[in-house]
Amino acid sequence: MARLFGTDGVRGLANGGLTAGLALDLAVSAARVLVDRGDFGGDRPLAVVGRDTRISGQFLEHAVVAGLASAGVDVVRLRVVPTPGVAYLTDALDADLGVVISASHNPMPDNGIKFLGRGGVKLDDALEQAIEELMGTEWERPTGGAVGRVTPYATPIEEYVAHLVATLGPDAHARPLAGLRVVLDCAHGAASEAGPLALREAGAEVIVINASPDGLNINDRCGSTHLDPLRRAVLEHGADAGFALDGDADRCLAVDHHGVVVDGDQILAILALGLRDAGRLTDDTLVVTVMSNLGLLQAMRRAGIAVRQTAVGDRYVLEEMGAGGFSLGGEQSGHVIMSEHATTGDGILTALQVLARMQATGSRLADLAAVVTRLPQVLVNVAGVDKDRCDDPALIAAVDAEAAALGDRGRILLRPSGTEPLVRVMVEAPTAPEAQDVADRLVDVVRERLSL
Repeated sequence: MARLFGTDGVRGLANGGLTAGLALDLAVSAARVLVDRGDFGGDRPLAVVGRDTRISGQFLEHAVVAGLASAGVDVVRLRVVPTPGVAYLTDALDADLGVVISASHNPMPDNGIKFLGRGGVKLDDALEQAIEELMGTEWERPTGGAVGRVTPYATPIEEYVAHLVATLGPDAHARPLAGLRVVLDCAHGAASEAGPLALREAGAEVIVINASPDGLNINDRCGSTHLDPLRRAVLEHGADAGFALDGDADRCLAVDHHGVVVDGDQILAILALGLRDAGRLTDDTLVVTVMSNLGLLQAMRRAGIAVRQTAVGDRYVLEEMGAGGFSLGGEQSGHVIMSEHATTGDGILTALQVLARMQATGSRLADLAAVVTRLPQVLVNVAGVDKDRCDDPALIAAVDAEAAALGDRGRILLRPSGTEPLVRVMVEAPTAPEAQDVADRLVDVVRERLSL
């Protein structure tokens, strides 16, 4: 049977694959794992539950809360809160479990359930496997006073925002971002309240777009996956910068005052240099995935900053950061993890820290981002092939030959998708036509050698 948990929890079509019944069963099993381990802080386990703005989140939240409470876990309902806000409050409230109901940047019909352990960290594979194994098995249900209590939490947004602003340092109360005009695209998502509030508390003038969630419009032609509305708004309002969040606000992309996109690789470079200059970049090392642009790797080499590369997925970035105690990591997509302040990617935190770097240096975002010269990158998803045969000798030889021809002027990455039945071919080269030509040739070999 296929594993239920993916790299970021359980996701699927809400009320299709991801039903209320499945949500309840997952919550019960997670609660049983907590109880069986017996290492919770109080008389019985405590869980916090938050969600994004999808209409399906309402029934899924009730199912999760019912499952937890029926298994003897006390539950604090945070309601609509960004994913990193749930992680923060899991730690701040000394909860034994955090539950996020969100499909992040996915379209509205999807939803997901993600569990966080003590401290607001993602559960490891072994615990997720233990949850799966308990699903549908017999158990002794608590009764009477042994069932859990459910309590709404009054101030989740206010406490999370206070934490975010405090990351700007001891003088955060002095409105350190005063004088900056910023556009914030909230993707009609979970940060529609917290995002504007945090930037305004820090002193920025904020023009807010796409912050009127109705349960149906999350990520709909807006946010970090659709940057045109942000680009237009930055130019229209003469803003210093713009930031686009996704539906659960764990990722952030930016736009400079010219309306030019600043991607996750450039944001990571800006923050890495800032932390390095402040003496807070652990071992002068940045953690990224293999999908990061070669331009970032070259820029970090010039700056004397080491780069560790992982498989694609913020889970693997987090694992590498934890293993080495590193302070900064992330992905080209805008997941940025600053372990000094957060246990997961946090889009609002990222925006605040980039703006603080602009203030500290007196520089435009465009100038800070210019440290990275992005090489043209072509990514082709090849469907209709056997992704398990990527070790085909003729295919490996073709990749090696193209890589040798590129030399240190570019890079090739060919890998099977971890979530879909296809092979991804990524090529970087000095020019877009050259990258496309190399990609086209390799796609032809993939189709020839791996056809079903």
